[in-house]
Amino acid sequence: MSDLHTLGVGELASAIAGGKTSSVEVARHLLARAQQHGALGAYLALDEDVTLAQARAADARIAAGERTPLLGVPLAHKDIFVTKDFVTTAGSKMLAGYQSPFDATVVQRLAAQGAVTLGKLNCDEFAMGSSNENSAFGAVRNPWDTARVPGGSSGGSAVAVAARLAPAVTGTDTGGSIRQPASFCGITGIKPTYGRCSRYGMVAFASSLDQAGPMARSAADCAVLLSAMAGPDIDRDSTSLDHPAEDYTTLLGQPREGATAAQPLKGLRIGLPREFFGEGCAPDVLATVRAALAEYERLGATLVEVSLPRTELSIPVYYVIAPAEASSNLSRFDGVKFGHRAAKYEDLTDMYKKSRSEGFGPEVQRRIMIGTYVLSHGYYDAYYLQAQKIRRLIAQDFQAAFAQCDLIAGPVAPTVAWKLGEMSNDPLASYLADIYTLSTSLAGLPGMSVPAGFGAGGLPVGLQLVGNHFQEGALLQAAHAFQQATDWHTRAPQGY
Repeated sequence: MSDLHTLGVGELASAIAGGKTSSVEVARHLLARAQQHGALGAYLALDEDVTLAQARAADARIAAGERTPLLGVPLAHKDIFVTKDFVTTAGSKMLAGYQSPFDATVVQRLAAQGAVTLGKLNCDEFAMGSSNENSAFGAVRNPWDTARVPGGSSGGSAVAVAARLAPAVTGTDTGGSIRQPASFCGITGIKPTYGRCSRYGMVAFASSLDQAGPMARSAADCAVLLSAMAGPDIDRDSTSLDHPAEDYTTLLGQPREGATAAQPLKGLRIGLPREFFGEGCAPDVLATVRAALAEYERLGATLVEVSLPRTELSIPVYYVIAPAEASSNLSRFDGVKFGHRAAKYEDLTDMYKKSRSEGFGPEVQRRIMIGTYVLSHGYYDAYYLQAQKIRRLIAQDFQAAFAQCDLIAGPVAPTVAWKLGEMSNDPLASYLADIYTLSTSLAGLPGMSVPAGFGAGGLPVGLQLVGNHFQEGALLQAAHAFQQATDWHTRAPQGY
């Protein structure tokens, strides 16, 4: 079958289980496409022998009569998850060539369901960035326009799905790193409630914010992955929530109370924060988002104006808390036990300095310095402690809004994807691009990006949906109903 790359997770699983194709055939096809489109920079590591061995094992399980929603389906993982069979670099020279002795919990759980690993995907170094230009191994290019960024830090993940190099992938979201690249590349991505997916084996950036999540073409495919990924892991991850796993695929098929065939979302109240629809958002993005919201109204939803008054404060709060935690987490990379070590040095202190200066890129060094500063004696109370207090107020704003609505909606980012190098000399400009995603992360809430149409230059625009804690099912249900009525999520870049 020459069109295997056009099939989603559910379609591939059915085709493999039904004997129309095999896991080995699909894996070979997608590996060939990864090589063919290597100029996009999506993959950092491929190993045909490992992938095909996993595919053969999956085919054997199918032949023995076993069935799971992911059995034999090839996926790829963001290079922030450690894997024993593939090198893990976190997009950094500091970890070049690092081979983990174990798999991350997320990887392990997907493998247990029979998913096959295609390879590891490019990302901003240690997940720090909004454009995937900060990888030590080269930038990733947006397949809708290869002169533009794919978003970050899960840019390689988003591009792999958008360019049909993988049916679905894993990503991580600290301040928007699943939702923003999903928006820029025209795919679906969901960041679950903080603690819903285990962080064990995820190379840490900011421990109180990092969260794993799936990225795929549709909400239905994201539901399949999230059902396998989520669930308690309290023995290995102290931030894992003791909340039972859920079958999100079943939820998609459950009609809402009072719903009709024409209005499957009847009774759903969607809050529109006035702060998300102001002057800071580009007209083409606003027009696309409002058109998507009009479709939600046709599907039976009611739009309600709400307020998140501290939205603007989320930027300074995030860029105090996240660098502070990064400074602490990245102190372990000193050239002693593992990671890059300078070739020449005079003493231990000189080795630390040279190893870290050579191993870390400019953006990582910038954030380490900011984080070290705000945690230093005399500044901790003024910056870090104050940021944590405002974080609590931001979370309270969301709870006040949810008293008036069931879900919150708005843009994912203020603009479509910008050109490569456009913001390289102005890191603050790229920080501001996270204005609509940071507050959700700070509050620990689930959020997702749903393809909503196209803006200037024919570039994708995502609609952001945000739910209250543990409302991933409601988000996926709302996204699925929208995707049943529209075809934005099925569009592919020309030539892919």
